[in-house]
Amino acid sequence: MTDTNSQYDTVTTKCEDIFFKKTKDYGTAWRILRTSSLTDQIFIKAKRIRTIQETGQNKVGEGIEDEFIGIINYCAMALIQLELGADAPLELDPDEGLALYRRKIADTKGLMQKKNHDYGEAWRDMRVSSLTDLILMKLLRVKQIEDNEGNTLISEGIDANYQDMINYAIFAMILLSEGE
Repeated sequence: MTDTNSQYDTVTTKCEDIFFKKTKDYGTAWRILRTSSLTDQIFIKAKRIRTIQETGQNKVGEGIEDEFIGIINYCAMALIQLELGADAPLELDPDEGLALYRRKIADTKGLMQKKNHDYGEAWRDMRVSSLTDLILMKLLRVKQIEDNEGNTLISEGIDANYQDMINYAIFAMILLSEGE
């Protein structure tokens, strides 16, 4: 688990750096997006990854890793949006935005550690393509929950699905770095 924690931190540090630099460049313009719009942005990235995996062609230039980073960061934004709600100011101080981002990632890492213990790091024996499919499945679940106005009868809420997507994307990046 120590390797996983270290590898997880390496990935999230890279993602955090991009999040903070883009916040410096653009402010928190993403705050205008409803969570359903963030879900759709994540969907676009996951579909692009799957298309590249299936066709072996990448005509845009950004690689699969860049798209996984986008998934992680958009999921973190969605978690922040769920917490802040529509009434919070659109523009956040970059340091405040970073603090919120770090808290969401830390909470998600805690979830990963619990699940990793119970599942015995089963993800290490998975294919990156399977992790992509799991992200797409979670997205379809989130879309259904959003269509149901957030109501579920027995299932986890939207936030848990965003956290799972972050963890799947991080696992994919770790596997890619190991040459899967």
